[in-house]
Amino acid sequence: MARIRIKNLLIRTFIGFNPEELVNKQDVVINLEIEVNVPDEALESDEPDGIYNYKVITKRIITFVQEGRFKLLEALTKNLLEMIMEDERVGWAKVEVDKPHALRFAESVSFEMEAKR
Repeated sequence: MARIRIKNLLIRTFIGFNPEELVNKQDVVINLEIEVNVPDEALESDEPDGIYNYKVITKRIITFVQEGRFKLLEALTKNLLEMIMEDERVGWAKVEVDKPHALRFAESVSFEMEAKR
């Protein structure tokens, strides 16, 4: 098993349920950890055949978050985790979504979920 980490993916979206949050996009910061098998053949040949393409899932996540509207950080996190786990090659994944400046005296609030096959 190998672990892919995608760190500090910064995306603007509608997140929250307060009146100003319903009309103004805010930043969210997404961190992902995805555990997958890497075929020995790919490592030996240095060719991408059969590997998990992290660029594909990252693009899906960016599009989903940018085009979506979410009231709850928890729901957004759950949706992203389910999206990652759709690929049978993923054995385990963890998603953390930060909402910067959600609380007055805190740098951010985050929610984290993980799943295992």
